[in-house]
Amino acid sequence: MLWLKAFHIIFVVTWFAGLFYLPRLFVYHVGSQDKAAHERFVIMERRLLGITHIGGVLAMIFGIGLLGWWFGNARAVVSSDWLLHGWLHLKLVLVALLVVYHLSLIGLTAQFRDGRNRHSERWFRIYNEVPSVLLVAIVLLVVVKPF
Repeated sequence: MLWLKAFHIIFVVTWFAGLFYLPRLFVYHVGSQDKAAHERFVIMERRLLGITHIGGVLAMIFGIGLLGWWFGNARAVVSSDWLLHGWLHLKLVLVALLVVYHLSLIGLTAQFRDGRNRHSERWFRIYNEVPSVLLVAIVLLVVVKPF
């Protein structure tokens, strides 16, 4: 179980690195004026998105593995009725929101690639804060388990 948890954390960090940095690239991309800069940003965004996909998928796989272990060993877990753990349900909802955010980054990357971006630098600066808020909430839920 500790191996599952360790790899889950490693790939969550990888996933969040992409979720944090890709919108920051968009901020810089909005400000670029020449074709060469545009092409450079398109390549950087595509590559970072690929790494973000890998981190997200592996975080999910190891997270599901942890859930499977927990559910399969419920007798060994104190307060074993996992259906009563509201913090876990809320965490899973927040993870679902992260997946939606990730999917939105795919669309935004395609818009930049095709020269169809309609958002301002300021919009991307604000949008870049979404994963930070979700990360804080998820970590607090997992560590404190308030309900």
